[in-house]
Amino acid sequence: MNEDYGNCSDNANDTAMNTLTLANTIPGFIWAYRLRPGDSTAERLPDDTDRSTLFSGQGFLWLHLNLVDARVSAFLEDAPGLNEAARTALTTHETHATITVDDQMLFGTLVDFQRDFAHNTHDIGWLHFALTDRLLITSRLQPLRSLDRVRVLIEKNAARFANPVDIFELIVVEFQRSLISVVIEISEELNAIEDFVHGNTSRDERAKLPPIRRTIVRLHRHLRTVLSLMRHAAASDDEEMPLGFEDIAARLTGRLEAVEHDVYALQERARLLHEEIDSKLASEINRHLYVLSIMTAFLLPPTLVTGFFGMNTSGLPLAGGAGGTSYAVGFIIASMLLAWWLLKRVNIL
Repeated sequence: MNEDYGNCSDNANDTAMNTLTLANTIPGFIWAYRLRPGDSTAERLPDDTDRSTLFSGQGFLWLHLNLVDARVSAFLEDAPGLNEAARTALTTHETHATITVDDQMLFGTLVDFQRDFAHNTHDIGWLHFALTDRLLITSRLQPLRSLDRVRVLIEKNAARFANPVDIFELIVVEFQRSLISVVIEISEELNAIEDFVHGNTSRDERAKLPPIRRTIVRLHRHLRTVLSLMRHAAASDDEEMPLGFEDIAARLTGRLEAVEHDVYALQERARLLHEEIDSKLASEINRHLYVLSIMTAFLLPPTLVTGFFGMNTSGLPLAGGAGGTSYAVGFIIASMLLAWWLLKRVNIL
């Protein structure tokens, strides 16, 4: 009896310890890095870092959170340096891009590509961020492609990042690079479709092109939005924007404008290819209709002959003789020859 009681007590203590450990971890924690200017390596913080230690210390912090955890909102309620609008931007589930400059803070939502462990996808994901002079907090629902590459670059060479805005720049740059890779992938797909369209093959590419066009249109729409937001953010008052953001915004705008031209050219190419497929399809339909029309023209006179001799009326010619059928066949052949002569005469054949 005492042993059973002791086992129950041990289990209760383990459960309480696990609950306490879970309560001490950062909600939705994915990773956290503390970077100090001049240091070549970044300090990776564990998920059970004390809150007072997390938001203090030398250098600046990059904290990345998963919005699947519903406790993230409560965790960010009294995060130092963030106002209510910035905290709302970090926890929103809105699916449109925004960039706001306010009181030397930068916050909003950026577009990115979702990351699949098996292969690269063209699915759109959303990155929420808030940036101050000593803090960068990012959050998301789905894994994103650009953030993993930024994390790897930080672990390789942390000395290149002197401020949180430098990480923000790299995030946008990696998104631009992802866009370039997507443009190359779609270009190769369009090349394959063009080979079939302009070749002698009968393969139908109409079902393959519309999903590509939808992807291009969606990318172009989001890219134009981000580009417009970046321009407006760069035009904000100098006192409102974070230190050094004006130069970074100018560089990012140039990068996004370059890839925007590529995406627009890709959109025009897909549109022209769609028109080419429609033209080829219309030409094929016209050719089929032409063949059917010629067949109808040849068969109409014999149909009239057989219809005439098939009438059940009195006094039908050739009904009483022995060679009526032969004469009827001759009339059919003669009518077909007459139809052929008429079609040649009017330049239809």
